[in-house]
Amino acid sequence: MWWIYALLSAFFASLTAIFAKIGIANVNSNLATAIRTVVILVVAWGIVFSRSEQKGLATLSKHNLLFLVISGIATGLSWVFYFKAMQVGKVSQVAPVDKLSVALTIILSVVFLKEVLTVKMVIGALLIIAGTIVLIV
Repeated sequence: MWWIYALLSAFFASLTAIFAKIGIANVNSNLATAIRTVVILVVAWGIVFSRSEQKGLATLSKHNLLFLVISGIATGLSWVFYFKAMQVGKVSQVAPVDKLSVALTIILSVVFLKEVLTVKMVIGALLIIAGTIVLIV
């Protein structure tokens, strides 16, 4: 079932790139990011409250909160730089570079999470890197 969610994520991420490029025309990229963030905030909390999942707040540890906050900061910075790149670059070049995050995540998962690096993962990461280079050069 995870792969269905992953495919939906990829589909909506591609729509994000297209709609963002259209939406940031003649708009400051930071303002655009802030507007997008408010929309995401409302949608995310709407889902949480509609499913009564806010009860889980009481069970969060300091460790959970710390890393969720750090993740949120990383997400925010990613969005700021993504929107700035989209404003000045071509979506067909910015999106592939953004997807280098897949290769970087593979490397970081091995270093920090001690995940096992397989030959298949190395080949996949190298293909992503090579594909990105082909698309942006």
